Amino acid sequence: MKAMWLILQQPEAEDYIIATAETHSIRDMLDIAFSRVGLDWEERVEVDPKLLRPAEVDYLYGNATKARERLGWAPQVDLKGLIEMMVDADLRLVRSSLKAVVATSN
Repeated sequence: MKAMWLILQQPEAEDYIIATAETHSIRDMLDIAFSRVGLDWEERVEVDPKLLRPAEVDYLYGNATKARERLGWAPQVDLKGLIEMMVDADLRLVRSSLKAVVATSN
């Protein structure tokens, strides 16, 4: 969000790449999210090879040099931190929903 705000403050509209310069796989994301709640994703997620996209680019890398140099922007959260924040937010939502269900059932 900070990067978007900084872009909007510029006097001229330009394109910027907002990226961490790191690459991650879906498996990396699953490892982080499931380990946050003490689970092994490989026991719960089924991969269907028919749905894999063979023409997909193997390596994607975002170069945010322009954003760093012109906007003074740098990533403040890494992938692990971001996914853990998202999982924690979902857990809070589930817990509050459960509390509401318990309160209405009493």
